[in-house]
Amino acid sequence: MSVLSGISPERVFYYFEKIASLPHGSGNTSAVADYLTAFAKEHSLACQKDSYGNVVIFADGTPGYESSSPLILQGHMDMVCVKEDSSTHDFLKDGLRLALDGDDLYAEGTTLGADDGIAVAFMLAILEDDTIPHPPLDCVFTSDEEIGMLGAEQFDPSILRGKTMINLDSEVEGVLTCGCAGGGRADVILPIQRAAVRGIPLVVKIEGLLGGHSGVMIQSGRASANKLMGRFLYELQDVASYSLEAISGGEKDNAIAVMCRAHLIADPEEVSLIESFAADFQAALRMELAGIDDNVLVSVAKGEEKRVQVLDLASQDKAVFLLLHAPHGVRRMHGLLPDTTETSSNLGIVRTTAGEFVISELVRSMFSSGKKALIAELRSLAEFTGARFQRSEDYPEWVYRKDSPLRSTMVRVYEDLFGKTPVLEVTHGGLECGIFYSRIEGIDIVSIGPDLKDIHTASEKMSISSAARTWDYLIRLLAELK
Repeated sequence: MSVLSGISPERVFYYFEKIASLPHGSGNTSAVADYLTAFAKEHSLACQKDSYGNVVIFADGTPGYESSSPLILQGHMDMVCVKEDSSTHDFLKDGLRLALDGDDLYAEGTTLGADDGIAVAFMLAILEDDTIPHPPLDCVFTSDEEIGMLGAEQFDPSILRGKTMINLDSEVEGVLTCGCAGGGRADVILPIQRAAVRGIPLVVKIEGLLGGHSGVMIQSGRASANKLMGRFLYELQDVASYSLEAISGGEKDNAIAVMCRAHLIADPEEVSLIESFAADFQAALRMELAGIDDNVLVSVAKGEEKRVQVLDLASQDKAVFLLLHAPHGVRRMHGLLPDTTETSSNLGIVRTTAGEFVISELVRSMFSSGKKALIAELRSLAEFTGARFQRSEDYPEWVYRKDSPLRSTMVRVYEDLFGKTPVLEVTHGGLECGIFYSRIEGIDIVSIGPDLKDIHTASEKMSISSAARTWDYLIRLLAELK
């Protein structure tokens, strides 16, 4: 029996439930793509599906709107697949088990996939309903957004008719997103030499930090365990002698590192000095980070004396230098948009292998020039230390337009419908909008969506009433874009 039967808007939730019944994790969206092409055929709509699994469904303007400028509606098909430890759900073949808790829609034991299943449902409900006035529509359903915007990156926008686009991949009702940062990963890979030493093994751990998404939370001032470890190791040199065996910190380049672990070897007489320094370092951090990262911990675990391979002195000096000087945090705030980060970097991952010391950063900026400047800074550090520099996963920015006819219309319609002014936002996170902005000259884009909570976790929820209000807003907008 349908969980969402009778909930308004009924056709939106009908299609949401249909999409939820199909496996559609990143890299596994073929079932949804096939459903979309079958839907287009059933409704006699032109449709194109490319080799990367992206689907576009075209609709003519309704009576009175035939000559209106075409509008692009866009969202992605894939979802992040996360489940509770106790769940037996198989994302490769099982549909989601939807459930309601008051106004909240969720999936039992797994992510809900409202990011971005609600966009797919909105578009299908519009396309099937001949009574909804709208201009000509290019409905774009991209694949694999959650693993690097791969579908959008490979999509050929020349097939689109429109130069005005509403993206449906935002998560806060009442916020009009009007720009986003571009970004890219930069790796500094330092070859290291090793030497054998004998001493007491020590594991220094910095943890207890809040972390967070490096786009959304970078301006919060939350500390990076990787950067703190660089400071710890550099300052420790003035107090005690040690050798660095290995280091590991952070799990993702787009997340602020919450833990970093350094494996040291020290002579027995140096151990108490290192332990005392760690206690003093924690006390200093507790004062510096009060109200931000109150629970930071710096610990030292001691092992039995042994002989191990450590970085030789020259390699250790270079590794500590890179860790200390690698840029991290907000570089500049936007001059025209209050409380908006313009350029930042996140020292997301630090690790050693037998022969390399590697740091991985995610650099973001609202302007390509800002990203270029930070990339150059990292590259110069690599060159200075004899490390190899490597760039990957670049994605373009979506620049805020001072003059946006679409945004003006959307603000006016929102005020008429809800009696209040929407929030205009430029996000420091990356969006597919940046790719469309970079490839369609003069395109005017705004992103909206209903209230979603805890996306990318098994606690993900969508507000039913917010989705209904967002639907009403979208339908009113379509009627105004004549």
